Amino acid sequence: MKDSIIPPAARWLPHGTFSGQVALVTGGGTGLGLEISRGLAHLGARVIVASRSVEHHAALVAEGRERGWSVDSRVLDVREPTHVERLALELEAQGGVDLLVNNAAGNFLCPAERLSARAWRAVLGIVLDGTFYCSRYFGRGMIERGRGQILNVVATYAWTGMAGVVHSASAKAGVLAMTRTLAVEWARHGIRVNAIAPGPFESEGAANNLWPEAGMKERIAEQIPLARFGSAEEMAAHALYLLSPASSYVNGECFVVDGGLSLGRNMWQPANGARADARRGRAPRGSPRSR
Repeated sequence: MKDSIIPPAARWLPHGTFSGQVALVTGGGTGLGLEISRGLAHLGARVIVASRSVEHHAALVAEGRERGWSVDSRVLDVREPTHVERLALELEAQGGVDLLVNNAAGNFLCPAERLSARAWRAVLGIVLDGTFYCSRYFGRGMIERGRGQILNVVATYAWTGMAGVVHSASAKAGVLAMTRTLAVEWARHGIRVNAIAPGPFESEGAANNLWPEAGMKERIAEQIPLARFGSAEEMAAHALYLLSPASSYVNGECFVVDGGLSLGRNMWQPANGARADARRGRAPRGSPRSR
């Protein structure tokens, strides 16, 4: 079956946007990584998804076969620099990687005082170490060719902090610093490095790890000014933009896509009556009037 249905994340960019380019997406078989991979493949890239579990890749590889996409998969543990270097050399022998998406991550809720050293090291190993190893080894090929794009996935709590995720927040903060550092250091080689900071979006993995208890999702949604969770497709659309020629003068930027969740909250919230008065241009009932 030929590709006839446009993945939602890809509908904003012209067909063939990534033709002739090779994209590596870590953690590219599920969640946000999956939607980025689907969008890249539909828009013409040869996509290689990489993660520790090949089972995560099966659905995308099968879909690619049906749609005529160029999709391949590799087993990769981004925590192991020798594994990353081996894959980088393999792909470099085939022409190299043009687009690198560092999406592999690990996260769960745990109070800092109960977080074990092993759990701390596991999350930092995947997120911070893995992002550096992939950027380093695949970046070398980009430097040789004088072109390339790297997109890192972070989170807004990298700069705001958030209770229960000290491991992930610390790792993502490091990735944000890495993004900006490499953007400055490698711009002279024709390489752009940017990041995206997604807010809460519908995902089985996030649901199991970040809002596992009844009512948690609803409480989070109440804090979002747009009053809803996003979708993986919405997040991926902005990732594709940052990888595309449409953002050719964007470098070292972190693009927040969270429905306004990370913005400051007002101490005062208007009641329904106050909202109605405001729409009519009146002072809220019971409020002092200027004289």
